Amino acid sequence: MDKKTPSRYQLIAAFASVYIIWGSTYLAIKFAIVSFPPFLMAGFRFLISSLIIFAIARFFSKEKIKLSFWKDSFIIGGALLLGGNGGVVWAEQYVPSGLTALIVATVPIWMVLFDWMHPHGNKPTLKTVIGLVLGFVGLLIMISPTSIFQGEHVNPLGAVALLIATCSWAAGSVYSRRADLPKSKFLTVAMEMFAGGTLLILAGTITGEWNTFHFANVTSSSVSAFFYLIAFGSVIGFTSYIWLLDAAGPARASTYAYVNPVIAVFLGWIIGGEEITSRVLFAALFIILGVVFIITKKEFLRFKKKIK
Repeated sequence: MDKKTPSRYQLIAAFASVYIIWGSTYLAIKFAIVSFPPFLMAGFRFLISSLIIFAIARFFSKEKIKLSFWKDSFIIGGALLLGGNGGVVWAEQYVPSGLTALIVATVPIWMVLFDWMHPHGNKPTLKTVIGLVLGFVGLLIMISPTSIFQGEHVNPLGAVALLIATCSWAAGSVYSRRADLPKSKFLTVAMEMFAGGTLLILAGTITGEWNTFHFANVTSSSVSAFFYLIAFGSVIGFTSYIWLLDAAGPARASTYAYVNPVIAVFLGWIIGGEEITSRVLFAALFIILGVVFIITKKEFLRFKKKIK
């Protein structure tokens, strides 16, 4: 039976979900960690999300889960969610959500570099190299101790955490190309979320977050942000992205990578009261242009992957 052609309204709704919802998760994280410890908040977010997505996966697929699936799920979940998302959540204690999104936008740059370094990886073309240079220039402008424009500097501790997080996410994404995972995309992400959520909770426990967490101090805005991240950021946003991969193709679906930072910066300014300086705008121009150069390459699109 032929696959039904999606309507214009379905495509608009799906793109709006990926663009706006994923772009808003950076600000939602900022609100959530006001009264939730960062690692525990992220851990329970992904643990709960994994159970919901697992139920969705089981509705569409009865694929048998092998032990090797779990091994690679914990490796990828650790890189993407513990090292990647965990680093982002922790860094947002010190870095504005909009700036965080711009630095995270460099993930495709690291992915290209790591894939190039792999023995069987792809050698970047001139267009990709131009994208790499543009992205790194933007990153240097963003976190440089010597500002070329007026504006506050990025907290160095938060910047280092974000750089580690982006590298961890990129490494996990490249590894996932050759990992032994289920054929079902929903089942794959459910297992990776469960693994990553478990590791994040373990990290929060080891770092003593339970000792500093008190339910009585939890604010309503943090609770709302937490459930927003589960329902919209993880479940609706991700299922929309999976649907778009088939309905619109990976090239169009992956445009979220340079739309999300714009949404995040705007929401951080209009809702979170974060300042937008000329330095931020100048750095954003280089970073987003660099990502545009890289993300339009077919070689890159074959292994592009992200969980928000």
